[in-house]
Amino acid sequence: MSAIRENLLSLITETSTNLPPDVRRALKRAQLQEEFGTRAALALNTIVDNIVSAEEDVQPICQDTGMPTFVVHCPVGYNQLKLAEDVRWAVEEATRLGKLRPNSVDPLTGKNTGNNLGEGTPVMHFHQWEKDEVDIRLILKGGGCENKNIQYALPTDLPGLGRAGRDLDGIRKCILHAVYQAQGYGCSAGFIGVGIGGDRTTGYELAKEQLFRLADDVNPNETLRELEEYVMEKANLLEIGTMGFGGKVTLLGCKIGVMNRIPASFYVSVAYNCWAFRRLGIVVQPETGELVRWLYRDSEEKLERPTGGFDVDNAIVLKAPISEEQIRSLKVGDVVLIEGTLHTGRDELHKYLMHNDAPVDLNGGVLYHCGPVMLKDESGEWHVKAAGPTTSSREEPYQADIIEKFGIRAVIGKGGMGKKTLAGLQKSGAVYLNAIGGAAQYYARCIEKVNGVDLIEEFGVPEAMWHLQVHAFPAIVTMDSHGNSLHQDVEEASLVKLEDLKETVFS
Repeated sequence: MSAIRENLLSLITETSTNLPPDVRRALKRAQLQEEFGTRAALALNTIVDNIVSAEEDVQPICQDTGMPTFVVHCPVGYNQLKLAEDVRWAVEEATRLGKLRPNSVDPLTGKNTGNNLGEGTPVMHFHQWEKDEVDIRLILKGGGCENKNIQYALPTDLPGLGRAGRDLDGIRKCILHAVYQAQGYGCSAGFIGVGIGGDRTTGYELAKEQLFRLADDVNPNETLRELEEYVMEKANLLEIGTMGFGGKVTLLGCKIGVMNRIPASFYVSVAYNCWAFRRLGIVVQPETGELVRWLYRDSEEKLERPTGGFDVDNAIVLKAPISEEQIRSLKVGDVVLIEGTLHTGRDELHKYLMHNDAPVDLNGGVLYHCGPVMLKDESGEWHVKAAGPTTSSREEPYQADIIEKFGIRAVIGKGGMGKKTLAGLQKSGAVYLNAIGGAAQYYARCIEKVNGVDLIEEFGVPEAMWHLQVHAFPAIVTMDSHGNSLHQDVEEASLVKLEDLKETVFS
C-alpha cells in the first residue's frame, strides 16, 4: 500500500471512529450544564459512553457515515486526478472494513452500489495554493442532520419571529429559526455553519465551509464574532435539548461566514451538524504522500465513561409478541428494555410494506428505524458493527398504516413522529420509543445475534430488513397510546421561547 493510500485510509477510519478534541470539549461543557437525572443528561451520558466505545473498539461512532466529503488544498501542478483515484480506493477499502456504511444510491433505480462509489460520490473539492504541502480534510455528515440544512431568501416571514428583512436583524432571526426547526431530528445538541450571501450554491458551500473551523475559535470579523456569541446564548434559551428531550443545551457551536451577493438575492444558508461532528484532516508531502501532521488534533481530550445513563433496574421489559394491554399501560417518560427479536425498517421497507406482505410475522412485534453497518465473516455469518436509530419523521406518511396493517406494537427511532402516527398509536395500541441518535456502538452492544435478513439484494445493506436478537435494548417512551407526545410538547414550548426572541436587538 502506498503512503498516500495508507494515510487516506487512516484519515477515514479516524474520522469515523474518533471525535476531535474541540468537539469533545463542547460535549464536556454540555454535560456540566445539564441537571443530573434529566432526560437530556441521560442522553448526553449515553452519547459519551458511545464515543468512548467507538474509540476503544475503532468502530463507527454513528452508523450513518453520510456522504464522505473531502476538501483538498494542493500545490500548483499537483496531480489531482491521481489523488482522486487514491481517495476512491480508500473510501472503498474503508467500506469493506466496516468503517463506512455503504451509502451511495442511484436516485433513479434506487440501487446501492455497496462500496460508496458512484456518480458524484465521494465528494471531492480541490483548491490550489502556494504552499508546498497537501492539506486533506474530511467531514462525515449523516443524513439526519443533512436533512435539517436550510436556506432562507430574504425578506421572508418566519414562524414565531415574524418578518426577517435584508439586514443583520433578519439574519439573526433566520439563524435562530434554523436551530428551532431542527428540533431533535438532526441529533441535537448540534453545531451550525452559516453562510451569509452568495448564490444558492455558494451560500451552502460557505455554510459547510464554516464546519471546518474549530468549535472554540474566534471569528476575526468583529460583527460576525458578536453574532456567533449572540446565537449561542439565545439559541440555548429555546431549551430543545439533547435529542429534542428538552434541556439547557441545544446548540454546541455556531460559526458564520460572509460573501458578497448580487442585489436581487439575499440568502442565509445554514448547515446543521449533529453532536457526532466527525471531521479531521491530514497534511502530507506532495511527492511521497508521507504524513506531515494531523489537523484538529493539537491537544488530547479524553472522555471518561459516565454513570447516570438508563435506569435499567426500574425499566419495563418488552418482549415480542407484546400485548395491547401492556402497551396501553405505558406512558411518556417510561424507560423500556427490549428483549428478544426486533426488525429493522427504513424508507424503502416502509414503501414496500404499503403494497406487500412482510417477510416475517410482525404481529405484536417491534420495528426499529435503523440502517446498520454490517460485515459478513468468512463463514457467511453477519455481524453488527454499528446500529443506532435513524430519523423517524421520514416514515410519517406510512407509519400509522403499517402499524395497523401488521399489528406492530412498538416503533423505535429518533426525533419523534407527527400527528398521523400519534393518532395511529392511539387507534392500534402502539408506542413510539426514542433511542439515542448516533449511539451506534452503545446499541450494537445490545445486539446478541443477527437472526437473518430480507430484501438485501433489492435495497442494499442500510435499507434491508434485518432480524436482530437483542438483550436489554433501552429506549424511552416519547409517544404513547393515549395521545401524548414529548416531541410535540417540546416543539410547542420552544416556539413560545422563540417568540420571546422576536424583538431581541442585535445590531
